[in-house]
Amino acid sequence: MPESPRTGVKSSEPEISTESLVQHATDNQVCRITLNRPEALNAITPDQRERIIQLLGEASADPEVRAVVITGTGRGFCAGADLRGGSGAGERVAGDVARVLRLGAQRLIAAVLDCEKPVIAAVNGTAAGLGAHLALACDLVLAAESARFIEVFVRRGLVPDGGGAYLLPRLIGPQRAKELMFFGDTLSAAEAERLGLVNRVVPEAELDRTAREWAARLAAGPTRALALTKQLVNASLDADRATAFAAEAAAQEINMTTGDAQEGVRSFMERRSPEFKGR
Repeated sequence: MPESPRTGVKSSEPEISTESLVQHATDNQVCRITLNRPEALNAITPDQRERIIQLLGEASADPEVRAVVITGTGRGFCAGADLRGGSGAGERVAGDVARVLRLGAQRLIAAVLDCEKPVIAAVNGTAAGLGAHLALACDLVLAAESARFIEVFVRRGLVPDGGGAYLLPRLIGPQRAKELMFFGDTLSAAEAERLGLVNRVVPEAELDRTAREWAARLAAGPTRALALTKQLVNASLDADRATAFAAEAAAQEINMTTGDAQEGVRSFMERRSPEFKGR
């Protein structure tokens, strides 16, 4: 069931604004999106999901945002989709499940993949089900030593959703992906790094600092070149060589019209460090 919580997390908290449950701040051209339901291990409600999608869209369009960080509060990065409202009784019309999935979890993952700014996941704890896929859809993944990744769907007799069967084989190959999805075993941060799901594992106390450092480096970079590079890499796994080469040539043509590309060439000729403006 697409909106069911892949971990069985339940919550009885009173109504709280979505803005407080998905905290957002932009500082030094970095947009930080923080899931803030620690008592539920940051399981995502439909309203929270829509808020994250909105914020990622706004980050893409805002020239003052040049990098994005997604993280969580408490012991969980994200325990998956929230239970409430997803398993209710009543007659189900054919196509309902697929429709909810297309409009829900898949839109969330697509929003990360399609964001025109580089997105860092700072995984502070458990990332299960849709929460794991939210992290793995990001361009770079930092994980605290306590982080855990769980393809929990099989434990509930469910098929993976939220793009899991698309993302995992591309990251670690089909055999490893099937192992994780068939057994649903908990994967430690160190094991995730060994498999190539995580860029770097850091001590708990260093996660936020490292995420800020990486985001600052990205925010100081050539923003449009990074966006085009992200598009090329994401599309390459679905394209043949001719299509990939054509896309590369088109991206180069587009990028050479940007001020950052021209600054990069000038700085090389003048033997100095470039000063990119994100335009």
